[in-house]
Amino acid sequence: MNKQLRISVLILTKNEQQDLPGCLQSVAWSDDVHVYDSGSTDDTLAIARAHGASISQRTYPHSTAPFGGDEAAHRNWGLREIQFKHDWVLLLDADERITPHLLDTISARLNQAPGRAAFRFCRRDYFLGTWLKHVTPSPMHIRLVRPRQVHYERLINPVLVVDGEIEDLSSYFDHHPFSKGIAHWFAKHNGYSDLEARQIANTPDQAGTFEWRKALFSRDVTERRQHQKSLYYRLPLRPAIMFLGLYIGKRGFMDGRAGLVFATLRAIYEYMIVLKVTEMQSRLQQGGQR
Repeated sequence: MNKQLRISVLILTKNEQQDLPGCLQSVAWSDDVHVYDSGSTDDTLAIARAHGASISQRTYPHSTAPFGGDEAAHRNWGLREIQFKHDWVLLLDADERITPHLLDTISARLNQAPGRAAFRFCRRDYFLGTWLKHVTPSPMHIRLVRPRQVHYERLINPVLVVDGEIEDLSSYFDHHPFSKGIAHWFAKHNGYSDLEARQIANTPDQAGTFEWRKALFSRDVTERRQHQKSLYYRLPLRPAIMFLGLYIGKRGFMDGRAGLVFATLRAIYEYMIVLKVTEMQSRLQQGGQR
C-alpha cells in the first residue's frame, strides 16, 4: 500500500553527505524524490543521483528577485519552481527520517481528507542516543502539503503559512539534529544567531505584537514559537529563562544527561543572540552620534 502513495518528496540539502543516505532510504517508497541543494561541495549530489533523486540547485543569500535571498524565499522558490509529479509534497531536511508507522498513518488518511491543504506530524528529536521526550516534547510540524496552498515567511526559522485546512496526525517522524557533532551544531547556530540578532537589532518593534493564546496554546509549533519569541524578546535574563524553562519547566532533567546538555546549549545560543544584539545596537548608536 505504501508503495502506491502518490506523494512527491522535497529534501533540502547543503553538504549533507553524512545524513542524506538515511533520509533517502526512509522515502524510497516515493517515485518522485527531489533534492533541493544550495551549493554542496561534498558528495551530496552524487549520493542523490545514486538514489535516483531529481536535483534542483539554487544558492542563497545571493539570489535575487522574484523570490529574494533569505531562507523563506529559498524555500518558496522550491515550492513554486520545482515540477512535482504529485499534488502532495512531503517536506524534509536531510537529518530527518520518515518512520514506517507514520507512513502507514499517512496511507490511511490521505485519500480520506480531500479538502485538506496540509498535514501536521509529531517529531522526535534525538541527542546522545536519547529521545528528548521531555525537553523537546514532540512538537508538531507541517510537513505534508499541497505546494500551491502554502508559503514561507520570516527571515530565520521560516514559518509555513497554509491557505486551507490542516489535519494533525499523531504518528512521529525522527530528527537527528546533532548527527554531525557538537562543533557543527555550534557553527550552524552561530550563523542562526547572526540572523536572529540582525532581525531584532534592525527591527526594534520585533517584540511589539504577540497573542497570548497563540504563544501558549497553538498546536502549530512554528506559529507558537513565533508568538513566544515576540514576547520573549521583551524579557531580561533570557538565557537563564531558557535554561530553566527547558530543564525545570519542561522537565528536561528526566531526559538525563542529554536533557541537561541540550538545555545548556539552548541557553548558550540565546546568550549569543543577546551579545550580538547588544553589539549591533552599540554600533548603531555610535554611528548616529557621529
